[in-house]
Amino acid sequence: MKQDTRIFCLYVSGILYGKLRIEGTETLLCKLDVFSGKLGEWAALSEEDNGFFRSFLKIDLMETARKAAYYEQHLSGAGEFVLGEERYTSEDGIHYLQRDVKFPNNKQMEKGRLIAVNCPVRELAAVLVEEGYEEQTVIKRWREALPGEKLYPVEYLGKYEVPMRDGVKLSADVYLPKGIGEKVPAVLVRTPYGKEDGCEVYYRYVQRGYAVVIQDVRGRNLSEGEWMPNCHEVEDGDDTLNWIASRSWSSKRIGMVGGSYLGFVQWAAAASGNPYLKALISVVCAGSAFVDLPRRGGSFTSGTLAWAFSVSQKEFHPELMEREDWDEVLKIRPLTDIPKKALGYEVPFLTKWLEKSDYNDFWRCTNWRERSVGARIPALIQSGWFDDNGMGTTEALEIVHDFPVGMRKVILGPWQHSGNSRYDMHGVSFGSRALRFDLDILYFKWFEYHLKGIENGMEKSPPVEYYTVGEERWKTAENWPVPQTRLTALYLDGEGGANSSGGDGRLVFEKPGRELSDGYVYNPEDPAVHIVDMSENELEVPEDYTEEERRQDILCYTSKALEENLTVTGDMTAELYISSDAPDTDFIVRVTDVDESGRSIKLADGVLSARYRDGFERAKFLEKDEIVCLRIRTTKISNCFKKGHRIRLSVTSGAENFIFPNSNTVDGYHSTVVVSARNRVYHGGGHPSRLMVRIEE
Repeated sequence: MKQDTRIFCLYVSGILYGKLRIEGTETLLCKLDVFSGKLGEWAALSEEDNGFFRSFLKIDLMETARKAAYYEQHLSGAGEFVLGEERYTSEDGIHYLQRDVKFPNNKQMEKGRLIAVNCPVRELAAVLVEEGYEEQTVIKRWREALPGEKLYPVEYLGKYEVPMRDGVKLSADVYLPKGIGEKVPAVLVRTPYGKEDGCEVYYRYVQRGYAVVIQDVRGRNLSEGEWMPNCHEVEDGDDTLNWIASRSWSSKRIGMVGGSYLGFVQWAAAASGNPYLKALISVVCAGSAFVDLPRRGGSFTSGTLAWAFSVSQKEFHPELMEREDWDEVLKIRPLTDIPKKALGYEVPFLTKWLEKSDYNDFWRCTNWRERSVGARIPALIQSGWFDDNGMGTTEALEIVHDFPVGMRKVILGPWQHSGNSRYDMHGVSFGSRALRFDLDILYFKWFEYHLKGIENGMEKSPPVEYYTVGEERWKTAENWPVPQTRLTALYLDGEGGANSSGGDGRLVFEKPGRELSDGYVYNPEDPAVHIVDMSENELEVPEDYTEEERRQDILCYTSKALEENLTVTGDMTAELYISSDAPDTDFIVRVTDVDESGRSIKLADGVLSARYRDGFERAKFLEKDEIVCLRIRTTKISNCFKKGHRIRLSVTSGAENFIFPNSNTVDGYHSTVVVSARNRVYHGGGHPSRLMVRIEE
């Protein structure tokens, strides 16, 4: 073998999936055939194979091989390194973190030699490591967590039409560990995105001794029935679990895994109380409609249209999320015309969603939390502070709050809906530990413990792990909300116009004695902007709201510069005393971290339509200038407000790109006729508006 020949091993969740041989300018690959369990012959790395691994693992093998010497020449020592369009930072001269990109390819060096590329891929970690250096990467932890494990080839058992109680058949693919010779636990994945697309991500469960069942949910891909998101998932999940338990290969112990809609279906199945469901791995799960999407706080979240467009046909079309004309689409009225005018066809579920309604039986059938029979299913819950389904995770956290230790595991990071995937997000950067490379280790230990009964210490691990922005470190706790926090009120205060362009609205720790009020005019035809890129399909990213907060229709209440660091961990509640000359209007609150330069970065937000201040079942319209109290719950955060920084609460009534503007009439966001509303916020005296936060002790 030539002197300059190098061999790199490609690992997926600790399983060897191939080897890469670099010989000068030639790159060869031998890849794992998962159906035989054997590595193939060496062959030139093809564009097809490179494209597969780039899609599957977010690592470009060709580029890595081509640029290995370049990285070795330029990545040395600690600091920041800009290599063309790539930027890296290193604290130790060993680990070089790729910045500004989704799914970074971190480089690991050893005495000037590139020994590994490490990439987090939301629910797994991929490692390309030079042969012999495995123990210096996360592969060492895999070997410690699952010592001496036996891996199995994957056997595709076939496609099955699984009957539901109403006669509808749902299409499911079944995979078994070949030659295992015993009944096995199953991992169930239910998806609206097409069960064949990306199925390779689940082979790692089969290889470790689990059956895997991947099913198209009702009305999607090859499954029969009407596609009405969230509506049938309790019953269909229950029926599918019973079907799996009836198979000859089944040990009758079933787990579920997946994110977003794939998380929603887990909690829906758990709500049924099915006795065979023994463990969940819930990632960025969607929640109930009026708490999460699409009717958060009683509004209609226009930002969810990108997702709705992508699933508007029987097959998944992610390209329908990306448009240059979202501004025009969001202005189409009546709203029920949007599908026809924007897509050229009707979308039945969007038509149903857009019907004028309070919380009713239609929405109730989608509410897994309300429908839960109280079964305690062990759940590993993963989400992030900037997840646009974060309120769904909030509901899940409340369900498991009283579960015994060992039946709940929570991981909350500085992540958006796409999960464990970015160090830098919309101009905000996080520390070197923000991304995790051990999440899939925890997944497997969770299933090994709850589905196979293997004593692996999982029940002794910290029940809650969370990342504090600003401190840039991970912490542990016994529960959520974190017990070592004290509920604290920050009161609104200040006289005159409270917007940041000239007012003196304040947040103070002492209840003000004097009652004051601040007002603004909310014009639905010129609402304040919720700063997102609609095509990105991420609604809760942190952003700089400094300029937006200068608008006259945004009230800002800001604390004094902090004299010492103050860490807030948990969700928050804004208790606002408000009035309006309109029968209904929306209120949007944002909590931001204002640094010494005045830069105001959004951390959390909440929204509520005033008509739903007493519950979503029935609208209660405002009397003109009547003072009422709104309680608006925000998304979650753990943030260290640094010494010299200030805490800000902003209040407004519009959030373009996030919710459709409230018309300020009894028809709410449905109306084609809009009026301006004169809204006021009262504080101090008998109407002590405040922001309730949890401060770490």
